[in-house]
Amino acid sequence: MASPDTALYLGIDVSTQQLKAVVINGDLRVVHRSAVQFDSELPEFRTEGGVHIHGDRLTVTSPVLMWVKALDLLLDKMKGAGLDFSLVAALSGSGQQHGSVFWKKGASETLKQLHPDHSLHQLLQDSFSVWDSPVWMDSSSTQQCQDLQAAAGGALRLAEITGSRAYERFTGNQIAKVCASQPKAFQDTERISLVSSFAASLFLGGYAAIDHSDGCGMNLLDIRSKKWSEVCLRATAPHLDRLLGEPLPSTAVLGPVSPYYVHRYGFSKSCRVVAFTGDNPASLAGMRLQQGDVAVSLGTSDTVFLWLQEPRPALEGHILCSPVDSQAYMALLCFKNGSLTRERIRNERAGGSWETFSTALKETPLGNHGNIGFYFDTMEITPAAVGVYRFDSDDSEVSSWSPQEEVRALVEGQFLSRRLHAEKLGYSIIPGTRVLATGGASSNKEILQVLSDVFNAPVYSIDLSDSACLGSAYRALHGLLAESGVSFSDAVEKAPEPQLVVRPHPTAKQVYDHMLKRFARLEDQVLKKSLATLQRTNQS
Repeated sequence: MASPDTALYLGIDVSTQQLKAVVINGDLRVVHRSAVQFDSELPEFRTEGGVHIHGDRLTVTSPVLMWVKALDLLLDKMKGAGLDFSLVAALSGSGQQHGSVFWKKGASETLKQLHPDHSLHQLLQDSFSVWDSPVWMDSSSTQQCQDLQAAAGGALRLAEITGSRAYERFTGNQIAKVCASQPKAFQDTERISLVSSFAASLFLGGYAAIDHSDGCGMNLLDIRSKKWSEVCLRATAPHLDRLLGEPLPSTAVLGPVSPYYVHRYGFSKSCRVVAFTGDNPASLAGMRLQQGDVAVSLGTSDTVFLWLQEPRPALEGHILCSPVDSQAYMALLCFKNGSLTRERIRNERAGGSWETFSTALKETPLGNHGNIGFYFDTMEITPAAVGVYRFDSDDSEVSSWSPQEEVRALVEGQFLSRRLHAEKLGYSIIPGTRVLATGGASSNKEILQVLSDVFNAPVYSIDLSDSACLGSAYRALHGLLAESGVSFSDAVEKAPEPQLVVRPHPTAKQVYDHMLKRFARLEDQVLKKSLATLQRTNQS
């Protein structure tokens, strides 16, 4: 067994396009990285971007044996690179959220008796009742979503129970679809795993429990009792509680690694497997979000991660149990109109130059003379609206502004929207709140200054490229300490600190607290207007 000063911690991430591993030491420094790209390194599965898009363009799956074979390849690579697996004290991991794996009757016996002379791919060849696992990109379960919401008493009631209204990609709706469309395969199923708990099962040599945090991406788990919701289970499929097993806290130690890995790769018998979770919760751990923090990923679409104490589920956004604190929650909000909209305004109003765009932000006052803009180039998710709407300081709609005003209206409007919808889910800015920014636009200081002003909190920049994997390695380390009451933030205090970029302007709170109230009123108007336009379009 590794002594505490030489111990290593392994984090695994089964994402859509690749399987990744990160190994850290006790000082939380990364000592090893490896990855397997599904398309190029496992071409026999013929995936594109790690998935198969079916003829209806709605059904999207991944071959479960591809993930198994990728683990063989990954561990061989790591061994070949000289990684001493005997030093790994604990491992954990994450998986793309919502995806499901259907284990065939008899698979649990196979898992218990893995022979180290053979690859996992050979050993588990016949262990799955459904070969093609539904993944998060699938949107073919609309009927099942409608049925579930009806059974639960409406979309809002379902959100209050499970943290989200019904979504096609959510696992419960995918299970209901498999049950209806592949009854024989369903009948032959012994256990249903999420991608995360499936990967944990491979390391455990037995079925791993679904953890509370990833379990919240299923439309099946009651987020307050942390047990399966009877109403949702009944509406989804027969005997589902038996097929899913008891969910466990995300910090739970599931047991020692299977003897297979001890004999084949040289793992220590005492290496512990900590519950695996979803990629978004694992990213929250990788970013080391704390109470009051908000993380904003500024990409093609913008994603907001929140730490919540008192969640208020709504029709938009997702509330999940925290993966690092059993008393807390996290929320996710996705905004479709992110960097592409910022680039369009840059091209049309700033001559295609980020420098001119940044100067416009510098030269216009906080609050933009009371002008407020909504820019939904494509149908937005949060809120469900489309179109561009501009309002002056009297809340009257106007058709145009100066280029500088337009640039500020776009950026202020985007960040007011992020804050408004975060607060609707129960988020509140507290003393000590930090905004952690990542993604393409996080390298633009002037954009981050507006973000800092709107949230009235300092903005730090972080690198998110390995966050799910790194978060999994951090969670492996914390899992060994959690039973003795050590908090996650104490367990990872040696990790590198994010970089402070900007602090809010002294007048920011006054300007934006008032502006946010106006923004909320105007957003309601925009929603009604957008809906009316859409209805007219549909009728014509």
